[in-house]
Amino acid sequence: MIQYKEQEKIFEDLKLVERTIKGKDFEGYKMLKKRHLDDEDLDRISLAQLKELHSKYYLNRKKMNYKNPFEK
Repeated sequence: MIQYKEQEKIFEDLKLVERTIKGKDFEGYKMLKKRHLDDEDLDRISLAQLKELHSKYYLNRKKMNYKNPFEK
């Protein structure tokens, strides 16, 4: 169950950068996404591929504080 929640979070993150994924990575992503939409838990190898795509394409940027934009 924890694995599915982690998998769901990764897919939410990758959905934001889906357009930037190219080539074989995109083909692998589509296959993994289809399995996720069928409510399948991914095995260890597939989950490792998903985490690799996440680390390669998703940039975790710090959100700016809009209340005080000129403070560091």
